Amino acid sequence: MSDIVKLRGLTTVSFWAADLAGAKKWYAELLGIDPYFERPGYAEFRIGDYQHELGLIDSRYAPDGSVTSPVGAVVYWHVDDVTSTFEKLLSMGAKKYEVPTERGEGFVTASVIDPFGNILGIMYNQHYLDVLSSTGNA
Repeated sequence: MSDIVKLRGLTTVSFWAADLAGAKKWYAELLGIDPYFERPGYAEFRIGDYQHELGLIDSRYAPDGSVTSPVGAVVYWHVDDVTSTFEKLLSMGAKKYEVPTERGEGFVTASVIDPFGNILGIMYNQHYLDVLSSTGNA
């Protein structure tokens, strides 16, 4: 048995929302799909090439001491056009967190704060596309 911890991929990214019904509606409109799983206080979408999960959780269930303003890590979701996606998010009421920024050839990032206070990162990532292509999923 190895002592090495292997992070194998995202399973669920969770966002808190005081207005869970509003968050479900906003993300359903953005993604063009309804949550695939719901229970009181929780809704979950399966999205993207690998069916990663985006969970929306009623903020009443946030751990004690949770911060209510945008902080911490930014999870970036691959998109084919960062600028148009960024503009779409702003048109839906998200607030600018970081404007589209080129990070090197084949890498562009941006992020917004959704109407519920969560940081939503978007990225064009050539490495992601290369991995997707190598698995035959392009």
